[in-house]
Amino acid sequence: MRRSTWQRMMKSHIAVTAATSIVLCVLVVPGRTAQGQRQSSAGQNEHLRQFLRGYVGSADEDARTTRYTAAFVDLRDDKSSEVIVYVSGPRWCGTGGCTMLILAPAGSSYHVVTKTTVTRLPIRVLDAKSNGWHDISVVGGNPLYEAKLSFDGTTYPTNPSVPPASRIRGAAKGRTLIGENSKDSPLYESELPVQE
Repeated sequence: MRRSTWQRMMKSHIAVTAATSIVLCVLVVPGRTAQGQRQSSAGQNEHLRQFLRGYVGSADEDARTTRYTAAFVDLRDDKSSEVIVYVSGPRWCGTGGCTMLILAPAGSSYHVVTKTTVTRLPIRVLDAKSNGWHDISVVGGNPLYEAKLSFDGTTYPTNPSVPPASRIRGAAKGRTLIGENSKDSPLYESELPVQE
């Protein structure tokens, strides 16, 4: 075999090997990353579920019919996830809406930053911030309107239909965390809900 033919074959082999390696990296590495995120999310969900069961209790049938939808979100832009939970069921809802909890991580559990009653979906996180935390919007009031909930340094408003909550006029920039069609799950069954 001539030297130039052998060199062309080797260059071709090296190019194919390099291309195959790149393709494998692209296909395999994201799969591992996604799997790691799923495992992390499953762990977060289990800690959340345990916290909510302790918070709600299970002494009566109202507690056992509790349903929830949760969205993990970085409200402080500090790379840690707070959780917004929309809780429904006889104990948590009335004619004005249901209950929203805003939870912050506390070790492997959570603590309640705010319990806001009479809220309706959708729940959005807004681009604007107050005292280092993103503003949140929910639907509330009579007639219904989108209300802005701003962090005051300690908590968010506990009722969207009275000050310090305020009515949003026009379009506020943000993204929906929990929509009207978001799937909720029973608190006392094995299904683990997460909004992404």
